[in-house]
Amino acid sequence: MKNFYQEATPKTPKLSFEYNTGYFEISGRSIPENSIEFYKPLMDWLDTYSNNPNKDTKMTIRLEYFNTSSSKCLVEIFRKLERIHKNGSIAKVEWYYDEEDEDMQESGEDFREIIKLPIEMIVIKEEEEEDF
Repeated sequence: MKNFYQEATPKTPKLSFEYNTGYFEISGRSIPENSIEFYKPLMDWLDTYSNNPNKDTKMTIRLEYFNTSSSKCLVEIFRKLERIHKNGSIAKVEWYYDEEDEDMQESGEDFREIIKLPIEMIVIKEEEEEDF
């Protein structure tokens, strides 16, 4: 199975999903014109991945902003990871947010409440942002 990679644009996030390592990353801004259409290839890839997942899958979320339709797609992505987790593999999410960004912090906490998956909240301090 090939890795799934899509470069970030001003309106869409970077999507980096490595099959061999089980390391997944979504970073940047997610405000595509049509979120369902944008995330569909990734959803299909995740369906295939979930048939034979790595024993350890880690997803890093480093979004600076996402719209409501992207939020719905993130829930679907998390649900796919949830199924992997329920089937005996380890699957977890690291949710990064800027210490000044209460909206992103609350979004991560909201996802943590509705998704049965370990979601670790990680604060990015201002001095760390320069390396981000």
